Amino acid sequence: MPKPIHEMSTWDASAQPSRAFDDQDEEAWEATRAQTGMATQVMRDRDDVQAQAQRHVGRQVGPSQWELFTVIDPAEALQQQFDVVQPEYIALHDIGTLSSRRMLAGLAVAAGRPVHQLHIRRQGLGMPLARLEFVELPTDAGQPPLRLYTTEIDADTQQRKRLSRLLLAHSRLAVVIVGDLPPHALATALLPLHDAIKEGPWRNRELLMLPLAGASALASQAGHLAIGSEVQVRTTPLVTRPAEAWNYLRGTWNKVRGQLSDQAIHLPQIHDPVAPPAAPATAPNAERSTDASALLQSTATPAAARPQLPMQPMPAVRTGVPAAVPVDPALATYVRKCGELKGMVSCCVFELASQRTVGHAGTRPGPAALASQGATLMASLAEAAHALNLGDAAPDAAITLARHHQLLRAVPGRPGLALHAVLDRGLTNLTLVRLQLQRLDLLLEDGDAG
Repeated sequence: MPKPIHEMSTWDASAQPSRAFDDQDEEAWEATRAQTGMATQVMRDRDDVQAQAQRHVGRQVGPSQWELFTVIDPAEALQQQFDVVQPEYIALHDIGTLSSRRMLAGLAVAAGRPVHQLHIRRQGLGMPLARLEFVELPTDAGQPPLRLYTTEIDADTQQRKRLSRLLLAHSRLAVVIVGDLPPHALATALLPLHDAIKEGPWRNRELLMLPLAGASALASQAGHLAIGSEVQVRTTPLVTRPAEAWNYLRGTWNKVRGQLSDQAIHLPQIHDPVAPPAAPATAPNAERSTDASALLQSTATPAAARPQLPMQPMPAVRTGVPAAVPVDPALATYVRKCGELKGMVSCCVFELASQRTVGHAGTRPGPAALASQGATLMASLAEAAHALNLGDAAPDAAITLARHHQLLRAVPGRPGLALHAVLDRGLTNLTLVRLQLQRLDLLLEDGDAG
């Protein structure tokens, strides 16, 4: 059943772990086997030549299904494909939000096209290793389709990060949607992208930043992303509607296209998506056709060529300055008492969704680093538990390093908050500290931590 259009036409910043491969993927794989009559297909020479001529990664096995078989890691296989095929595409990346996949879905509906899936599978077994999603953007007749990939990839954590970095590094245009993050969290969130550009290899030369909030803060920090490299970073004004994001993306691509044409590099020109005529009311899909296609209308498209359907407004985007948060005396005392535990080096209570710091005690690591890395670890633990069918309970983890312990746990009685603590291993009795934290939890649940 297709997603409701209101989910496709809004930015949704609620952090959710990436979906694991579900039964639908296995059903699609069974259908592929039924069509081919064999568990694995090896690309024939003719198919290989045709794929290289079209400069596409993968082999199409259905209207919206593509497959790539490999005997190595998915990231290494994709790297080899990029080296051989050298495709032209746009990559859409999220920082502090989960919007790119919804934007792809909205574009697909607006243009009356499917969201394509590229499945990377183990050669000989068909076992799914990774799944990438993309849409084919509308181009001039006779020109090859242009793919728009999202870096929100279904794979294990390590491969997902490597595949995401590869998609950005080899794209002709990388578009980064930046959510509502406070300045200190924004700097931390941009650091992996800065390191990737610095370490290389990074073939991409155009980086477009789309702020959902705090445009001025992003502009000041984005200028430092590509210092010492050939990457040009552009930051747009505040983006509040999917149509605005699309207009910036399309305009930047066509500008890059014009600049490269002088170097005899010919890229396809992309246009606004125009859905096919709406089906009659008696058609089974009439309801879907009547409210999906105006998602990305643009003033650049003639009114007569666009479906006369209302634009769904986006929810209000918060400003870059966090609103005043009511003081929680019990929570403040909880953080203070956590900081007083023997061996405690630094601890932080933060919001999992936004990585906003609620309270901090201790020295280094600082609250921004604790919140950012804590949210990443909690998401990875939750994703692993989900993939292993171990339930959806909030993770409560202790990690032992050479000189330190790390504790990660949800804060009881405060939904959406988590504690990330770093303790000196030589001074800490880990069992005792966890018992002391459980006692503080009881006090916090009673609202009387003082």
